[in-house]
Amino acid sequence: MFSKTGTTRAAARGAVALCAVAALSLTAACGGSGSDDKGEGSGSSQADKSTVKLPKLKGEKVQVAAVWTGDEGKNFTKVAEAFEKRTGAEVEVTPTGDNVETFLGSKIEGGAPPDVAMLPQVGVLNQFAKKGWLKPLDKATKDQLSKNFSKGWQDLGSSDGKQYGVYFKAASKSLIWYNSGAYQNAGVSEAKTWKDFVKNAQTVADSGVEPVSVGGGDGWVLTDWFENVYLSQAGPEKYDKLAKHEIKWTDPSVKKALTTLAELFGKKELLAGGNKGALQTDFPTSVTKAFDSTDTPSAASVFEGDFVGINVANDTKAKIGKDAKVYPFPAVGSDAPVITGGDAAVALKDNKAAHAFLTFLASPEAAAVWAQQGGFISPNKNLDGKAYPNDVQRKIAKALVAAGDDFRFDMSDQAPAAFGGTKGKGEWKALQDFLKNPKDVAGTQSALEAAAAKAYKD
Repeated sequence: MFSKTGTTRAAARGAVALCAVAALSLTAACGGSGSDDKGEGSGSSQADKSTVKLPKLKGEKVQVAAVWTGDEGKNFTKVAEAFEKRTGAEVEVTPTGDNVETFLGSKIEGGAPPDVAMLPQVGVLNQFAKKGWLKPLDKATKDQLSKNFSKGWQDLGSSDGKQYGVYFKAASKSLIWYNSGAYQNAGVSEAKTWKDFVKNAQTVADSGVEPVSVGGGDGWVLTDWFENVYLSQAGPEKYDKLAKHEIKWTDPSVKKALTTLAELFGKKELLAGGNKGALQTDFPTSVTKAFDSTDTPSAASVFEGDFVGINVANDTKAKIGKDAKVYPFPAVGSDAPVITGGDAAVALKDNKAAHAFLTFLASPEAAAVWAQQGGFISPNKNLDGKAYPNDVQRKIAKALVAAGDDFRFDMSDQAPAAFGGTKGKGEWKALQDFLKNPKDVAGTQSALEAAAAKAYKD
């Protein structure tokens, strides 16, 4: 799959650390939820400070490929514009689509790669590094990394002892966002356990509101559902083994996790639009369903990462911390799961402008630009928390940074892209089929294992 270097070490932590991060996440998600501080002050001005030395690049062009579109794309463009202002360079941002590996692979093999790419998967970073497609970071960027990032995040951007990636954007992917009005009307509160979560969903359904909005039209959402259930239930050691395909997807632990997930997916009245509706719902729509009304929304809750905040802020009238609240993914086993994701910037061309852009992305200055817009958290430990637009986002980010090196990275993002990151294939397809027919646990396991065996072998 990928080299057994620092990339895997950051994920290989113990259960004690998991508990500590879970406690931090609980504070982050629920504390100070009544605040909607717009982040004025030192955090806001941090985006305007010259926190990193950059060369003058007037007349130079930097082509950057990234998966982000819509609001995320607009916010990343603001980061690029800040770099242009500082250096005089011209940045062109090109969307890759969901299949980043295929898009970039065709560009590279065709002799026309972008200067910089944002990779949302550790597995792809390692695959590209092994093929010799990535350029090692220069000294200026590595200096910024050592100053601003914990060793765990640095390790995630390395392969075979060489540093290639800057984790500019991170994600806390173990959160339940809920409509406070719908919960209040149904008489339910934040669930600490999976059992209570399913029970609450039934109570919400009985109140006349569909309980859980699932963006099953996007396969990656379903991988996140599975991973949170699996990590909490099977534990960190099993999680790490399955992530590296050291145990098969036909393992009893996978059966147990799918069976648990079927307690929710197997009751169509618990899903907004039922199973068919969930399969036809993309991620952004799954968020708006939960917050399209403060009294009788299309759904009472939605699961996903901190980035849900940008959809809530831009696509609904709900106020984060008031109408839209958040709590940690409920514990299935003894501990609540804590899973992170992230996007790493890498250089595909060895030129001055590409390296300068990576150096900029490794600075607090660049992170502050997007942080102010919302829907973003950074593992940059020197980013001023005041840059975040509200207390909820600020405390989620604080918990991520406070975790240091103790976290589990998204499992599907560690896998080869053919298995963990391709639309209509591999894990995405198998879990969508499972959402369609949650009774077929054995068939889902067989499909997952067949796809994994092929992808990891290749």
